[in-house]
Amino acid sequence: MEILLYILITLAVFIGMEGVTWLTHKYIMHGLGWYFHEDHHQPGYPHVFEKNDFFFVVFAVPCMALCYFGSWYGLNWLFFVGLGVFLYGMCYFLVHDVLIHRRFKWFDNTNNWYFRGLRKAHKIHHKHLGREQGECFGMLFVPLRYFREAKSSTK
Repeated sequence: MEILLYILITLAVFIGMEGVTWLTHKYIMHGLGWYFHEDHHQPGYPHVFEKNDFFFVVFAVPCMALCYFGSWYGLNWLFFVGLGVFLYGMCYFLVHDVLIHRRFKWFDNTNNWYFRGLRKAHKIHHKHLGREQGECFGMLFVPLRYFREAKSSTK
């Protein structure tokens, strides 16, 4: 029974991280943290790393702390909160950096309607080079119209 609770905690945190990501992206990255996020909105940014990668550290440090303290005396709920954050972070990296921005050329031939919908929503987000007038701040859950467009383009 305890394992089921831990699975539910991990899943709830994973899903909740989409909301945290949306809020952080809209109000921090496009707000006070624009200094770090701005280079990410510049087309053709030539470097391997961006100042925007700072936000990876912002999420990684508490994630590592949760996993560390949650495993001191056997695994407890803190570990599984950290695991949910970690799993979301891995998905974020694979979707945002690999699939959408192609910082690594791992999924160049992917032609799935869900991934095409995510790409389209993110492209709409990046059409605004400034911090204002942004839209589509989520990563894994974006407005349904982008998925509908992606599905209809395959028919």
